[in-house]
Order: sequence, then C-alpha cells, then structure tokens
Amino acid sequence: MAMKKILMLVGDFVEDYEAMVPYQMLLMVGHDVETVCPEKKAGNTVKTAIHDFEGDQTYSEKPGHDFMITADFATIDPEQFDALVIPGGRAPEYLRLNARVLEIVRHFDKNSKPIAAVCHGPQILVAAGVLKGRSCSAYPACGPDVEVAGGTWIANNETFSDAHVDGNLVTAPAWPAHPQWIREFLKVLGTEITP
Repeated sequence: MAMKKILMLVGDFVEDYEAMVPYQMLLMVGHDVETVCPEKKAGNTVKTAIHDFEGDQTYSEKPGHDFMITADFATIDPEQFDALVIPGGRAPEYLRLNARVLEIVRHFDKNSKPIAAVCHGPQILVAAGVLKGRSCSAYPACGPDVEVAGGTWIANNETFSDAHVDGNLVTAPAWPAHPQWIREFLKVLGTEITP
C-alpha cells in the first residue's frame, strides 16, 4: 500500500471524536495526516467539544480536549495531498465562511480526490457548492442544507451508524458511524489492511 497524504480541516469546537478518532486511525494504518485551521500554525491547538445523544431533541455538548494543529493553514498546498477529511461539530458552521477553506474543498472535488465528511462537515461541502447532483449523509439538521444545495440527503438510521459513498465522497451522520465511515474511506483511498 502506498502511503497517502491526507489533509484534515478543523476549528475550535470541532467534535472531539470526529477529529481525534479518524486522525489516529489514519495514522495507525500508515497514512500521513496533517491538521489545519484558519489563522492557526503548527503547534497551535483547537478546543474540541464532545457531542452525545442523551434523549434530547438534539445532541448535548460538553468540553473536549485540545487538538493539535500540525501544519500552517496559510501555507498549505492542497496539490500536495491525496485526500481530505472534514470532521463535524460546530467548527464547520464558521469554517465555511473562510474563502480559502472553500477553495481547498473545491480543489479536492475538481480533482476527484477522496473527501470524507461527517456530521456537520457537509455544511462546508454545501458552501463550497460541490453537492449539486450528489448524495451524502449528514447530521439530520444538515439535511435541508444538502437538499437546498441540489444534493440528495441520505436519511440515517436511529443509531447514526451508517456511512454513504458517492464516488470519491464518503459521508456519515455522526461519530457512531466511525467503523463504517473509516472502512469506506479506506476503500476509496485504496488502503489495503491485511491480518
């Protein structure tokens, strides 16, 4: 397996599990993962939030951990990366306002490079205009956004454990889908794991 270079877009209040788990899993299988955030440099951190499903109308939020930024956003060159990961949480809500974030997403889409987005991550895909005619999963509150952008929102099961693949795009509704979401992303990347 050839090691892939993967870019992960994060920001303050990114969902803790949706950033840390994919980051660690992708490193574990041998890929090189760089994390970036607008206005942050390598060595800075972002605060994460832990979202849980506790029977309320939406998720609850608790303080998470500090998550390390490994590369400078200002100098990152998307040409140097094979794939993109967009975790959810509240970070996508404001990251989608950054023109360079949208340019980066458009680069991956235009070049048919693998893109993995989870939970509220598709908010960035909507803002970048890359979902027209595509299907994707997302947290249910993002479903109307996907549809207004010309995409088809794939409704989730009650456990939020399904992932969806549309070509180079791998999406999931929330962190309970990590096993399937990461498995499908690894397939799209061409990563082979043998026992």
